[in-house]
Amino acid sequence: MLLWRLLGLMVFLTLCKGQDSGVGALCDDFTDLDFHECFLGTTLNVKLLLYTKYNLRCGRELNHHQLSSQPLFNLSLPTAFVIHGYRPTGAPPVWVDHIVHLLSEQEDMNVLVVDWNRGAANLNYFTAVANTRQAANNLTGFILNMQAEGAPLSSVHLIGLSLGAHLAGFVGANLKGKIGRITGLDPAGPMFTGATPEERLDASDAMFVDVLHTDMNSFGLRGQHGHIDYYANGGSDQPGCPKTIFSGKSYFICDHQRSVFLYLCALNRTCSLTAYPCSSYSDFLDGQCLQCEVFTPAPCPMLEASYMVDMVTWNQYPRWGVLILRLHSGRNVTEARIDRKLFRFEQYTSTHLLVQFDEDLQPIQKISLSIATGNVIGPRYKIRLIRIRLAPLEQPDRPLMCRYDIIMEENIEVAFRPLPCDPRL
Repeated sequence: MLLWRLLGLMVFLTLCKGQDSGVGALCDDFTDLDFHECFLGTTLNVKLLLYTKYNLRCGRELNHHQLSSQPLFNLSLPTAFVIHGYRPTGAPPVWVDHIVHLLSEQEDMNVLVVDWNRGAANLNYFTAVANTRQAANNLTGFILNMQAEGAPLSSVHLIGLSLGAHLAGFVGANLKGKIGRITGLDPAGPMFTGATPEERLDASDAMFVDVLHTDMNSFGLRGQHGHIDYYANGGSDQPGCPKTIFSGKSYFICDHQRSVFLYLCALNRTCSLTAYPCSSYSDFLDGQCLQCEVFTPAPCPMLEASYMVDMVTWNQYPRWGVLILRLHSGRNVTEARIDRKLFRFEQYTSTHLLVQFDEDLQPIQKISLSIATGNVIGPRYKIRLIRIRLAPLEQPDRPLMCRYDIIMEENIEVAFRPLPCDPRL
């Protein structure tokens, strides 16, 4: 008798595995493919996995038709579609569960994960690109069914990563730009660079299109493609990502994937992310676009430790060079090399620079500075700084750091302890 009870318990546990509390049906999972399937190629199939506040841990695959007969899908609520990008290995995206929960915390809504892994998981990237059109047509038909059942197009928000951003754009174009919003997370660049607006995501695809760029010099798409475009750290190289190919896979994907993690961070509302309106990233780095009252009356935080550096030079002859600045706190050191252009250091000239560090070290016990001029032949010229001042941007309550009357030689590092700034100077 005891054996039968144990067997009954085992059967019960097996049936309940993967269930969400209070729902009582098996969960539907995101497609997980083996590498050999990606190598051989797959046939496109689009699955829509529904998550609501009643089944956050248990996705339910929706039938593309008869939507009103599916009790968890409330067409009177807003609906967010989450669309992944190219999946060369066929594994599910690691961020899907996180974005589902964070979106659900924003408001009561339907979250639909668009699982087109059987079209995106292919070693041939060109095949995945071609499949975006067919997947977009499939998703367009589903949204039209939603509209027929009473859901307004303005309540639809498409969130697409990489290839998924262009897929979202194709859906929006199919629906004549009448859907509410498209968010493009680092739209894919390969095969879309130089494409016409009809061949990629663009601002006409929805009532509002916002685009976040993080890898424009590699897997992402350059330019402006939405009503608002955000360029995280200039939209290219992201702080903390590997700098050399010896880091392996992370070197290739880190900048590109940063877009989705920044979006998760923004949804979580635990990160201080603020956009600065600016005509160019070069102007921003020169400190010309640090007023963010357009977005918030509060001081502007940054994605990493940032300082406005002001230097007043007094050397007799003009010198050209790049600035290398290091901050020291105990044994920890963080470095910034401002080499986007050569700066001119001449008599009684004030130079303003925006300097960004990967780490926010505190307290700052020592600062080291060098000006690299590229002069390798002949004598080293002296450069005299009447004053150097560092103002932390993201922590306005921190004191300004100054040092006065520094004599240094070009290409030679000089170190000094920061002093409180004299308000008279």
